[in-house]
Amino acid sequence: MNALTLLPDTGRVLGGRYELGDVIGRGGTATVHLGRDLHSGRCVAIKMLRSGPAQDPRFRSRLGREARTLAVLNHPAIVSAYDPGCDSGDDSSTDAEQGPFIVMEYVPGRSLRELLDDGALTLAESVHYQLGVLCALDVSHRAGVVHRDIKPANVMITPEGRVKVVDFGIARASVDPAGMVTEVHGVFGTPLYLSPEQVLGEPADSRSDLYSAGCLLYELLTGQPPFIGDDPVSVAYQHVYAEPEKPSTHRQALTPALDRVLLRALAKNRTDRFQTAREFSEALAGAAKGSHKTAVAPRRRCA
Repeated sequence: MNALTLLPDTGRVLGGRYELGDVIGRGGTATVHLGRDLHSGRCVAIKMLRSGPAQDPRFRSRLGREARTLAVLNHPAIVSAYDPGCDSGDDSSTDAEQGPFIVMEYVPGRSLRELLDDGALTLAESVHYQLGVLCALDVSHRAGVVHRDIKPANVMITPEGRVKVVDFGIARASVDPAGMVTEVHGVFGTPLYLSPEQVLGEPADSRSDLYSAGCLLYELLTGQPPFIGDDPVSVAYQHVYAEPEKPSTHRQALTPALDRVLLRALAKNRTDRFQTAREFSEALAGAAKGSHKTAVAPRRRCA
């Protein structure tokens, strides 16, 4: 069933153009609604700051930066932003529904978090999804943008199996000296995919994203992140000081070549990791082709 047929008639219209529907996603600072563009008739996603953050200039600035970032990153593997705006709340809206918003591409499907929660993925699926993530990172990094929050919840998979990387809310320019984990409110609450340098409060760069992508791939292939613990501090400590187990320890079908790819991606020192998303992608595709236990979908080329 088309999402438009499920859109309730709420009577709420933002900016004289976007009809606001049900909530389809919630985060620490923002809520995402299903919406309809009354001019084009297409289904959209509308990201709005929640009541408290909407009053904070830092979060308002971050939402605006996300809109500008997505406008630059025009690529099929990255969610598109159509229009930024601000709801003044002049109608009967509640406080939780007022403030800045971004109208974005609506992505049907499920997140990798949901797919992983449902059970193990095949090797072919895991590699295919990871190559899509790396394609998106190749585009963003060449544009000078570091995502800084790559994790399963921020990767959507469409019904056709296409990858869409979402939530560039804490993305920064790769040369931005403020790009430290200590500046990011709430990021430390989900440390499973943070690079060692982010844990230490050092500036994040493209290789930090590749470490997080390595954590993602580890979970896709084994069913669990490389480091787990009883609390965020213990997990953060392991990112800095502990060596991950070989992925094949958790899944015998994984080859030594895939082990090597994962362990290089998770190197503590960023100079020892893959230096570009394309390098990571090529190594992963080569290692997967070398395994007779999986058939990998043809690799797309990032333009």
